[in-house]
Amino acid sequence: MKAAELLQALVAIPSVSGDEGRIADTVSAWAEGWGARVQRKGHNVWFSVGSGPRRLLVNSHLDTVKPCAGWTYAPHAPEWREDRLYGLGSNDAKGCVAGMLLTARALLTEGAPTGGEVVFAFTAEEETGGQGLGTMLSELGPLDAAIVGEPTGLKPCTAQRGMLLLRCTAHGRSGHVAHAHSTPALNAIHLAAGDISVLSELRFPSHPLLGEARAQVTQISGGLARNQVPDKCEFFVDLRTTPAMDHAAVAQQVAGALKSEVQVHSARYLPKATGAQQPIVRAAVAASGAEPVGSSTTSDWAFLGDLPAVKVGPGDTLRSHQADEYLTRAELEAGAAFYTRLVRGYFEEVARG
Repeated sequence: MKAAELLQALVAIPSVSGDEGRIADTVSAWAEGWGARVQRKGHNVWFSVGSGPRRLLVNSHLDTVKPCAGWTYAPHAPEWREDRLYGLGSNDAKGCVAGMLLTARALLTEGAPTGGEVVFAFTAEEETGGQGLGTMLSELGPLDAAIVGEPTGLKPCTAQRGMLLLRCTAHGRSGHVAHAHSTPALNAIHLAAGDISVLSELRFPSHPLLGEARAQVTQISGGLARNQVPDKCEFFVDLRTTPAMDHAAVAQQVAGALKSEVQVHSARYLPKATGAQQPIVRAAVAASGAEPVGSSTTSDWAFLGDLPAVKVGPGDTLRSHQADEYLTRAELEAGAAFYTRLVRGYFEEVARG
């Protein structure tokens, strides 16, 4: 099966987060047909190629978001038009999956890198943070480095933003609106508005690849009736953090600046960065010919702890989660060749010390 056919087959299988069974079965069958010993946990699929003291994880996700409004092509009936494959997940991230599968096939056919083992893992629920890579890392055994497949235009991403979600609650005192200025009533929505203004002025340390982080209020709710002074107003703050920011310290900083009560809603998507001296970064730069970049989006890299990693793959992140998502034939073929160079180059970098 050629690259274009393989990607088309992947995109033709609906695999919205939580419903990856069919695509996991397909990937398993292909890998077993190439001679791999496949393992499964839920809808997560993995197998190893080669053996040796160093172990490299090569990972991307099988799931997609739900199709949004505005598609002019059928999201699950992919078709090539002028060397573009239109279909849900073609860019995010089945182009990466296809490129990695083709690399696995090449290694199984031509031989694995000397002195190393490559662990290919195609995982579920990346888009929802559910039963995916974070739940099965212990099954993979010790790892020395990782490649995370996401559309980056084949530019090696060595820094990734984290995500800190805060739930803020302004507490006031209820009363009749007609008497609001002559009673102890205290408008919680007004208090929240003041805090939101404060948030817009907060500044955090800048990062050389990611720039600065800014707090964004994404949801707000408050008030019980149009003629009653509200005694409670709740709003959520989304902060896309950089590796220079500690989530606990940032939450404390925000709490100290606001009158509202501040609680951490989610802090598990930690920011990530890998130093330029790491073999995986040196190999990625050599394989791509591009200097490292930063990424504003989160990915399964967030669950890899301190493991040296790069996030890289064919496609354009700006096409992700959009109507008429596509990947070009040139991007697909370049991605497959790139992953093969990167995998072999990593073990060469390790051997050079």
